[in-house]
Amino acid sequence: MNDNHFKFTTAVIGLPVFFVLFLWIVYWMQIRFDFDFYQHGIYPRDFSGLQGVLFSPFIHENLGHLYNNSIPLLVLLAALQFFYPKQSLSVIVYGILFSGLITWIIGRENFHIGASGLIYVLVSFIFFKGIQTRYYRLVALSLSVILLYGGMIWYVFPDVDKSISWEGHLAGFITGFAMSLLYKTPEYAKPIVYDWQKPDFNPEEDAFMRHFDENGNFVNTEIPEEDSEDVFTYYNSSFPVSYTVTKRESEDKM
Repeated sequence: MNDNHFKFTTAVIGLPVFFVLFLWIVYWMQIRFDFDFYQHGIYPRDFSGLQGVLFSPFIHENLGHLYNNSIPLLVLLAALQFFYPKQSLSVIVYGILFSGLITWIIGRENFHIGASGLIYVLVSFIFFKGIQTRYYRLVALSLSVILLYGGMIWYVFPDVDKSISWEGHLAGFITGFAMSLLYKTPEYAKPIVYDWQKPDFNPEEDAFMRHFDENGNFVNTEIPEEDSEDVFTYYNSSFPVSYTVTKRESEDKM
């Protein structure tokens, strides 16, 4: 697989824009019609609180909360759609579901709302998946994500900020990592195969390897006397191996 795998489509812009736009529409309805959406958030270990697994990413406490989640979502969803188009929808849907379920299991007895859990899913998935592929473009993407959002790692620990749902952050981080292991991606870089690794390789026909025996010891290969006039021999003083070219070849290079 080569770089042609990465193709710009309208979904690269459309997916993050429409997702974030929907969040703003929900928030506008909340303040315009005075809806109490908080009760639809995740309430841990309560059966009715399971509805928040589906609804909580679309509910935000205030304008600042929504704004702080909107910018990372625009960037990360665009990156996900461009570099992992076949996995993007599954990562979003299952990321919301499983991070929500983990939050429901481990969370404090309070309503957990906001799309930050999904943001942690995206950061975790993009970072770990890129490192696992070992493909230079995706590794560069992983490093870029760390440069932009690496400081978020502190908010998966308790007591850093009691006003945030560290449980939701931790759940998203774990979910993203698990999905990076489960989802397979194409082989982006073909392994390098050297001539000496090929099954039809013959050391006696190789200009370099014929100077060594089967044990790796240097063998001073003699040049037939009748061919001595047609061959120039060059010696490397630091490594006692002769490199030969024919007179015709040397004249062509001059």
